[in-house]
Amino acid sequence: MLIRNFVLLLALCFALSAWGQSTDQVMQEIDDDTVMGADIFSDFNEDLESAQVLEDERFYRYGRFFSVNLGGGITTFTGNRGRAYEDNNPTFHLSVTYFLDFQKAITLGLEYSKHTMTIDSVVNGYPDNGRIGAVVTDMMRPFVGYKYYIDTTDLGTAITYSNPYLIGRLEYWYQTNKFIDNKTIPRNKGGGIGSGVGGGLEFPIELKASYVSVEALYHVVNFFDKYTQDYRRISGNAASTFGYEDLTGNVISLIATYNFTW
Repeated sequence: MLIRNFVLLLALCFALSAWGQSTDQVMQEIDDDTVMGADIFSDFNEDLESAQVLEDERFYRYGRFFSVNLGGGITTFTGNRGRAYEDNNPTFHLSVTYFLDFQKAITLGLEYSKHTMTIDSVVNGYPDNGRIGAVVTDMMRPFVGYKYYIDTTDLGTAITYSNPYLIGRLEYWYQTNKFIDNKTIPRNKGGGIGSGVGGGLEFPIELKASYVSVEALYHVVNFFDKYTQDYRRISGNAASTFGYEDLTGNVISLIATYNFTW
């Protein structure tokens, strides 16, 4: 009887000792995970960092870093400005693109276009100057843009080959109006902030070396003469046959460029 009690006591002591060690080990692991600076997601972070390193290596080997883009196209207008202007195409384009990775890029550039408005009448802003005639408008706009190339991995070969992308731009439009048929009227200058959104396609001529792109954008611009009344017809004046209540309207551009890429 004494021996059996002694054996049971030893077994109980051993169980308590093992349970105490297990509890201490668990508490130590909890302390290690909750201590300041510890990372309970270390395994997840290691996998994420490894994937990022592999992606960076792939970009450095196969990606493009920057490109210089030269080209031209057309710029036209909607609304009253579209009815007033005759577009003197082409529009000239120069830009530089810096690639952040396979899908994102920043672009800086400059575009220039010329337009002509013909007003064969006497209008509100120049009642003593007779018929105005042709008004040539030069438009220069520097811009900064953000490109996002759509992931076409799971799409058809033709779509993947065309490298479709979306683009958003912030612009500043410098505008100069020259009254070439009436030298008594001085040039009219101003500027306005604008933005453009659209998309494009980029076709490789030689991979990582040269591409041809086609880009279409819709622009909203706060032109300085957007709400001008200068070209409004003077009522009751026999010499005034037509005019424009204002020059409201937005802009549509279509540009093709040849891209030299490194």
